[in-house]
Amino acid sequence: MTEDSRAALPATITYPTAERLDLVEDLHGHLVADPYRALEDPADPRTAAWSEAQDALARSWLDAMPGRERLGARLAELMRTGSVGTPVWRAGRAFYARRDPDQDHAVLYVLVDGVERALVDPSALDPSGRTTLDRWSPSREGTRLAYQVSVGGDEHSLLHVLDVDTGELLDGPVDRCRYSPVGWLPGGEEFFYVRRVDPALVPEDERQFHRRVWRHRVGAPASEDVNVHGDGLDHTYYYGLSVSEDGRWLVVNGAPGTVRKDSVWIADLHGDGALNPVILTEEGAQCTAWIEPDGRLYLLTSLDAPRFRLCSADPASPRDWTELVAEEPDSVLEGAVWLDGSLVLARTRHAVSELHLHDADGTWVREVPLPGPGSLHGMSTADVRTPGDRDVLWFGWSDFTTPTSVYRFSVATGAVELHAAAPGAVDIPDLSTRQVAYESADGTVVRMFVVSGSRHPDLPRPTLLTGYGGFAVGRGPGYSATTLAWAEAGGVWAHASLRGGDEEGEEWHRAGMRESKQNVFDDFHAAAERLIADGWTTPQQLSIMGGSNGGLLVGAALTQRPELYAAVVCSAPLLDMVRYEHFLLGRLWSEEYGSASVPEELGWLLAYSPYHRVRPGVEYPSVLFTVFESDSRVDPNHARKMCAALQGATASDPTKHPVLIRRETEVGHAGRSVSRSVGLAVDQLTFLARATGLEL
Repeated sequence: MTEDSRAALPATITYPTAERLDLVEDLHGHLVADPYRALEDPADPRTAAWSEAQDALARSWLDAMPGRERLGARLAELMRTGSVGTPVWRAGRAFYARRDPDQDHAVLYVLVDGVERALVDPSALDPSGRTTLDRWSPSREGTRLAYQVSVGGDEHSLLHVLDVDTGELLDGPVDRCRYSPVGWLPGGEEFFYVRRVDPALVPEDERQFHRRVWRHRVGAPASEDVNVHGDGLDHTYYYGLSVSEDGRWLVVNGAPGTVRKDSVWIADLHGDGALNPVILTEEGAQCTAWIEPDGRLYLLTSLDAPRFRLCSADPASPRDWTELVAEEPDSVLEGAVWLDGSLVLARTRHAVSELHLHDADGTWVREVPLPGPGSLHGMSTADVRTPGDRDVLWFGWSDFTTPTSVYRFSVATGAVELHAAAPGAVDIPDLSTRQVAYESADGTVVRMFVVSGSRHPDLPRPTLLTGYGGFAVGRGPGYSATTLAWAEAGGVWAHASLRGGDEEGEEWHRAGMRESKQNVFDDFHAAAERLIADGWTTPQQLSIMGGSNGGLLVGAALTQRPELYAAVVCSAPLLDMVRYEHFLLGRLWSEEYGSASVPEELGWLLAYSPYHRVRPGVEYPSVLFTVFESDSRVDPNHARKMCAALQGATASDPTKHPVLIRRETEVGHAGRSVSRSVGLAVDQLTFLARATGLEL
């Protein structure tokens, strides 16, 4: 279908009818209505019929949006940059992922003696594109590879072991692994990993939890694995782990759910193998620990340092720490690696990455120059079995207009050189990026990135504002085809570094969680108001978009300030904050949001819960919900219920400000193919463009 032959938008809209229940519950003295609870059950025939009718309605509108073909072609071109990952070195062999311009998924390669070979190609495993490569880890000798794949977006990773030289499958599939870390022992015969226990042994509503650390022998049945750690701890614990180069020390990190209060244990595998505590959840800090080639235990921790500090200890006396690098007042310490007798520390300053070289005792030496203001994407060094390049650090880097490339830094020369560029050559638009500081409602200074074809506001333009603001997740400058396509068409793209993230450390996170969650929404509204005040846009041209916790963000924004926004894309969102704990991974998030089972915390949630703040007779903006039926984190019922509520309540003309829900099957919360990413972005951006007047 050409642009000229595309059907016009429907002249009228009749929203599918959802059964409205007269359901009101008394929760701790609050009368809480839930009229669309029937939509929680996807197997209910009423829900299925409603969803099918909504599918038809959404497609009748989205397929008729102007500019679809041009935008789809441009997004596909901008994604032809491909991608390249930081190499992992094992005994002189480099393992890395790369997606070439015409590939839907990245392929895992190994480079041996200058010869590159593909090891795992998700598209070859499954030509349908539904299979994703979730995680991988080569053995210390580089002769074996543990890798995990999942199908249809369910993220229930299946672990396999491959012989790197022959390609023979040695083990697997081992199920219930979900992004498991793998810690290989020397020799490549055994490794430690994380797996959920047999679901038949736990209550039905806890089958996504109950993880344990196991010791596995390659080729042996998983039923013979040794349960190393996790019994007796909270059933929501997630674990990370690593094994020292010499195979002596096992280090386990853990935390209950998404609580930012970590525990660390260490075991001497040459001794009794008992896991002894280094730091425990009760101490209330984030802490990542690992053993470097110098044999020391390193700890990156927020204990008494909300912006983090680096400490070390003798693994045999892990509680006797020495502080190597103290907390800084205006940057956040994000990572550290040992490099040939030195330490390289990764920092962010207002969400922009930096690299710093320190002596082994923590003394600062110099800053390592980066290609520009941007973001780091992984650091790696040569392992002890790799000859040469012992003083070289490899790291990924990108900014808003530069796709991720891999660079190498040499301590000896001080030089930073390009190691591997993104594999696809693409015509990148000439855009300006800047970071703007503004005040939120309570006077707190917040920052946002603004990307536009002009450096300064020349006239109000259609604008897309986004953010996240939760779980200590931050986002710095990074390459995005959707950002570039929107700005290239004449729009303005903005990302606000809201409280609740980690852009300014753990205090910044805590200032946007639990009883302080409204700060996140205030920061977002203030960003919108600053864009308007500066002349970048107007309320009639301002759209917002967010996903997951960011979906909660824009859901709250549209119900709190409907007059401020012209259009909203709300993707895989949390919206019913009274019942979110009942579904999928929701119970893990009560530390972040609060729990409706606690009277005081229910009050926090009801104060902003988007589903419960929908009011009849309000002129709501255009809204597009996008959901994924295989989502194993956020249940699509949030969007179904909110969509029905808005469709029944809005006083806006539905032909001008429609409320639609777009759903996909066999795709989940995270990984997806490039082609499906393009299809989703086309629907989202054309919807926003129509509402804000942007010609794509």
